[in-house]
Amino acid sequence: MLTNMTVPLLGLVDTAVLGHLDSPEYLGAVAVGANLFSILYWTFGFMRMGTTGLAAQAWGKRDRFGQVALLLRSVLLAIAIGLVLILFHNPLITTGLALMNPSPDVTDLAADYAAIRIWSAPAVLCQYTLVGWLIGTQFPRGPMLMLIVANGLNILLDVLFVTVLGWNSRGVAIATVIAEYGAATIGFVIVLTRMPEGQKLTRALIGELSDYLKILRVNRYIMVRTIALLLVLTFFTAQGARQGDTVLAANAVLITFLLLISNALDGFANAAEALIGESIGKGNRRRFRRVFQSALRWSLWGAVLLTVLFVFGGRSLITLLTGIPEVRNTAIQYLPWLWLLPFASVWGFLLDGVFIGATRTRDMQNTMLFAALAVFLPVWWLTTGWGNHGLWLSLICLMLARALSMGWLFWSHTRHDRWFADS
Repeated sequence: MLTNMTVPLLGLVDTAVLGHLDSPEYLGAVAVGANLFSILYWTFGFMRMGTTGLAAQAWGKRDRFGQVALLLRSVLLAIAIGLVLILFHNPLITTGLALMNPSPDVTDLAADYAAIRIWSAPAVLCQYTLVGWLIGTQFPRGPMLMLIVANGLNILLDVLFVTVLGWNSRGVAIATVIAEYGAATIGFVIVLTRMPEGQKLTRALIGELSDYLKILRVNRYIMVRTIALLLVLTFFTAQGARQGDTVLAANAVLITFLLLISNALDGFANAAEALIGESIGKGNRRRFRRVFQSALRWSLWGAVLLTVLFVFGGRSLITLLTGIPEVRNTAIQYLPWLWLLPFASVWGFLLDGVFIGATRTRDMQNTMLFAALAVFLPVWWLTTGWGNHGLWLSLICLMLARALSMGWLFWSHTRHDRWFADS
């Protein structure tokens, strides 16, 4: 949880330093640019999630070779994908901004931001792999050290580049790139200290092309699921942008709180990934049930605390993040939707952890596609007359649809004892 909480903390600082400038365009530009990179990077989020499930099962089987081979191959794959993203960044950024369709002023600023952020691609994807492997091998302290140090550096550089030097949204991008490479460096150092004893670096660990294709095949369902989720969030940002820069900036403030919710509750989901995967690796059904029950209890308490925080402290947090009156007032207008998010989303976050640990990623893909295509889009279309309220209602319904569909599959797999069958 401490690891995950540093991610929205960084977003809070980004929002705060830009939200107190004299124009909402800077905040809107970073909201659009950050959303674009969420798509580019989390399209390959399987580098984190898939690695966690596979590493946890190898850990449960005490397969030293499998643990090291998975890490090495995943890191090499991450570097290759990152370099490809840098090579083709111009058409990717141009297309992404065209789809989001912000105002011309915001588009220009977002393009500058994106042209800098893209250079962090290899570092970000390596981080995904390192974090996934460390969580899967039950060393969550490693990712905590990585991200707390790196995001602390990012926060300090944000203040220096934006507040002191006046580099605005470009300064936020430069700070992020430096911090991403810092996190990757720390991660590699930690991983080297965690290598299984007696396992030497051999040609067999590197593997053949077929081994890398296997990693991609195993994780293709996570990739589709992640793209669907990110397209929903991109659509959300784009529809907010169509309602003006003020609504776009207000939604950026509230989405920062959504990231706080998801990252806080994902702490329990990450624990479930590692422990569920280990239970399946050992074939221990009793431990599987105990892990799920414990993670469920803690997740629900987390949702209660977050709801209380936003009900009683939401206005103060918004005021802290932005001093622009129209943005602040607009964000407060839509704040009640945020009160519903913790309990609407907690179930899906927890079950993501269970399905990742069990490497039942196809189920994750299918439930996300159902929630996005059969629930989110129809609800948005039926409530277009409600403006931004309809947009937030659609997002709540997406979370509930994921929870219900994944909950039904969890019940079905448990009843028919499918968790321990081949995925």
